[in-house]
Amino acid sequence: MEIFLLYLRVFATGGTFCLIGQILINKTKMNTARILVLFLSIGVILEATGLWMYVEGFGASGATIPIVGFGASLARGAINGAKIGILPALTMGLESVAGGLTAVIVFGLFFGLVSRSRTKKM
Repeated sequence: MEIFLLYLRVFATGGTFCLIGQILINKTKMNTARILVLFLSIGVILEATGLWMYVEGFGASGATIPIVGFGASLARGAINGAKIGILPALTMGLESVAGGLTAVIVFGLFFGLVSRSRTKKM
């Protein structure tokens, strides 16, 4: 029963992020790139203020998988680097998300080589 409640919290958290994004797409004139930057910035702000640990604690992977979690990971790396010095503050943000960025680049390259591009017929 506890695993069901965990799945429910994860689904509700991820679904809430998607719902907010869909409302922004439908009700505002923001394009998807601006919404992406907004969600990334929200993750950075939540991590910097210390509120992200509560969101992450409740939603687990429903919070860490979307772009909001990516922003929080960038901020966490930069905050930890700032404790060491100015240069690590600039580099440890990317260092903390290097695995995810590497996967995106490798899979993007793979599927770019394997698939055929074509124009969409209207």
